[in-house]
Amino acid sequence: MPLDFTLLAVAITGVSFSAPLVASTAAPALAIAFWRNAMATAALSPFALIRGRNRLELRRMGRRAVLLSLAAGAVLALHFGLWLPSLSMTSVASSTALCTTTPIWTTIFLRLRGHRPPKLVWAGTLLAMVGVVILTGVDLSLSSRALAGDALALGAGVAAAAYMLLGAEVRRTVSTTAYTYVCYAMTAVVLLAVCLGSGSALGGYSGTTWMKLVALTVAAQLLGHSLLNRVVRGLGPSTTSTAILLETPGAALIAAVWLGQMPPVAAYPALGVILTGLALVVLSDRRS
Repeated sequence: MPLDFTLLAVAITGVSFSAPLVASTAAPALAIAFWRNAMATAALSPFALIRGRNRLELRRMGRRAVLLSLAAGAVLALHFGLWLPSLSMTSVASSTALCTTTPIWTTIFLRLRGHRPPKLVWAGTLLAMVGVVILTGVDLSLSSRALAGDALALGAGVAAAAYMLLGAEVRRTVSTTAYTYVCYAMTAVVLLAVCLGSGSALGGYSGTTWMKLVALTVAAQLLGHSLLNRVVRGLGPSTTSTAILLETPGAALIAAVWLGQMPPVAAYPALGVILTGLALVVLSDRRS
């Protein structure tokens, strides 16, 4: 358990660097999304394809687990395809806050599947939605482009909820390495097709840009997403989801110090309302 909490702290630190790194990288958003997943897949290949036990597990993955992993990869591609472009349209703080509304959409998806969330969950959902309305109103006063970025980030949060639900189902019977390898590989393939179809440049970058892409892969993908997939089995979804909320202030702080990107003063109350609502959703889930 202490190891899980240590890994969780590393994971949150890693994902907090994601938005600032993307915002500062001089490459098309879709290309950034492709390379972080392609590099992560390459880094996992020795462990997934060469190590005996992991290679055997990949071969023995059932049809259902493989299809769900591929579906998770496709939805993850949608998540990145929506979220990364939003970072060049609105602030890092707004984009990250709207993207981490994942617990709300998870609750709604579970309700559609027949689950009955407690009243506190709905109260938290409503409060977070009020925060979203306030935040988007603030951004609309800045520009229609910022509002469009908010919409993309919100859609990315919805996609992330579907990704987490699919992943949770696969992780019941499949190891972290096998699942993430199939998932990231599928994400990279989908994003590669999108990049080729849209004409997004996949190369010709400066050395600094390539260094940032490597840093993004290591920090956000391998130490972020992969470790979250690792600890959710031991700590449970409630604790893990609660910790993910720290990504918003973490990313905002890094963006402020590194990029000098300060959200408008009116955005801070909205960010606080969103985080409070999300915390209520997760707290209710823990109690139940």
